[in-house]
Amino acid sequence: MVELADMRLFVSTVACGSLSAAGRELGFSPAVGSKRLTRLEADLGVRLLQRSSRRLTLTEEGVIYYERCQAILADVADAEAAVGSVRQEAQGVLRVSSPVALGRRWIGPALAELALMAPRLSVQLTLTDQLVDLIEGGLDCVVRIGGAPDSRLIARYLTDNRRIICAAPTYLNQRGIPQTPAELVAHDCIVMSRSSASHADWRLEQRDTGLQTTIRVKGRFATDNGELAHDWALAGMGLVRRSFLDVSGELASGRLVEVLPQWTGERAPVQVLYASRRHLPARVRLFIDHLAAMFARAAM
Repeated sequence: MVELADMRLFVSTVACGSLSAAGRELGFSPAVGSKRLTRLEADLGVRLLQRSSRRLTLTEEGVIYYERCQAILADVADAEAAVGSVRQEAQGVLRVSSPVALGRRWIGPALAELALMAPRLSVQLTLTDQLVDLIEGGLDCVVRIGGAPDSRLIARYLTDNRRIICAAPTYLNQRGIPQTPAELVAHDCIVMSRSSASHADWRLEQRDTGLQTTIRVKGRFATDNGELAHDWALAGMGLVRRSFLDVSGELASGRLVEVLPQWTGERAPVQVLYASRRHLPARVRLFIDHLAAMFARAAM
């Protein structure tokens, strides 16, 4: 099997006019270069060069082989340049999975921003609250909230996901703003439940002291869908406990107001997981960096 290194030595020898000059260019000693040319001719079963102490002359077979080698090496150079371009530029299809609410409010917009910066990039975002296997699913990366780490994957921390209690101004104007966790029992609370229960236990932790308490809340509205609970809260149906990341936009615009801000619910890290740090495609590397920068700005 002829090696590309031997082809390059042969072409360089012809172009430079001597084996010594070609060796200096490619880092071969004359002795090693001579052995490699001899091996190349042996592999091909023909003589390529007539060598004398003063000059090198191509044989008829050498002329044909020289022209073909030039074309082959040019194709190899083009292929290497193309791969280098792909490595540096975000292009191709970026396949990502994310939880539904986080994907709609954060990951989807982040992908849209990235696509505007990289016109040759296409995106495919799968939204599901089920645990997705990155490798079996053929994904580039997955965004997860909490959960046990997967030893097969690299995880990059993005931010903390914490639960807060909030409500629409219309509700708070009518019912007042609770000042302590104990006052929650007197309020209509939107219950997240997968059963028919109209009550739920909200665990809270005081930020300054770490004091923990659990309050059983109840209300007329219960659902197993976080998006619907979100919509009911916006409509003024009661207090809701939601991820800060899910309601940050409404808090900023004033459509929702945080209550008991000195108390927080459960926390869980938001992470992006991917298969390997080595040979990471530009589209994946740039997306992960973009996500990290976006969440860092949101935490400021």
